[in-house]
Amino acid sequence: MKSKRILSFFVVFVLIISVFSGCTSKKQQSPAPASSSTEITITDQIGRTVTLEKPAEKIVSCYYISTAALIALGMENNLVGIEAKADTRELYRLAAPNLLDLPAIGSGKGVNIEEIASLNPDVVIIPQKLQDSVTSFESLGIPVVVVDPETMDNFKECVSILGTITGTTEKSTALLCYYDEKMAETREKTASISTRPNVYLSGGSEFLSTCTSKMYQNELIQMAGGTNVSSGLTNGYWQQISAEQLNVWAPEYIFAVSYKDYSLDDIKNNSTLSEIPAIKNGNVYSFPSNIEPWDYPTPSSVLGVLYLTHMLHPEIYSQEDYLKEATDFYKEFFDITVTNTDLGL
Repeated sequence: MKSKRILSFFVVFVLIISVFSGCTSKKQQSPAPASSSTEITITDQIGRTVTLEKPAEKIVSCYYISTAALIALGMENNLVGIEAKADTRELYRLAAPNLLDLPAIGSGKGVNIEEIASLNPDVVIIPQKLQDSVTSFESLGIPVVVVDPETMDNFKECVSILGTITGTTEKSTALLCYYDEKMAETREKTASISTRPNVYLSGGSEFLSTCTSKMYQNELIQMAGGTNVSSGLTNGYWQQISAEQLNVWAPEYIFAVSYKDYSLDDIKNNSTLSEIPAIKNGNVYSFPSNIEPWDYPTPSSVLGVLYLTHMLHPEIYSQEDYLKEATDFYKEFFDITVTNTDLGL
């Protein structure tokens, strides 16, 4: 019996090592030098094959999510154009202030292809919603990579693609190892939970807009040990619902995104919602962080999972723990020192 116990322990130990092998701290990494003669071929997130003659040195990012990931990979000085509204991004001001002066080449509604061409980029990164512009870039001979990080797996694939095309695979691997490690720890903490509170996440435009099962936010709630009341919605992304539907769902917690166009009082004081348990019991909150949204599929989304785990299950994950993790995260991957005020507390 003793030998069997020793063998079992050894097997578990080997499995743990195999999961985290190759995962090292970003601080211990030195970026792999970009080879001027190394051709790179990747498959982007709509299935296109894209070939670069060498790791990209001049990059245009038309998407906040890819821009944030590129900063975490240490590529902020290689960006020559980014998405509009950069001056509203506190993350840029803190971690990459040079981005505030770059040309704003578009938004989720469209991009300025002529201006992008004038920047002579090695690659352009666009979100899936702008894939109709691919043909225009290709006709100009400009390599374009389409990303679609709307789920956890797709987010990780997006980071991997960005690491490959920029020659920063060591940093992208370190980031993804950190991400996987924290998700594994969270799964372990919540695995034995018998009660998973019903959670409603309200979107940015209005509080009767919520995430569907296709979105990263749905997985975030599940990972944190909650049950997403809107997981039955399968059509598109943010979806409008009725007050009657929210009453039927009767969530125990309501969380509003940090980039909302309404106040929590608009939810709390709405007479048609007054019997919802979350409102009756005072469990209506905004996602924290004045730096960036933590519910987006960006590197910092791991902090959204940790925050939500604390809020739903403080007995297994304390505020002190998640605040330390958030502080360490921003220092490790963005080289900035943040305060509790920065974190929205």
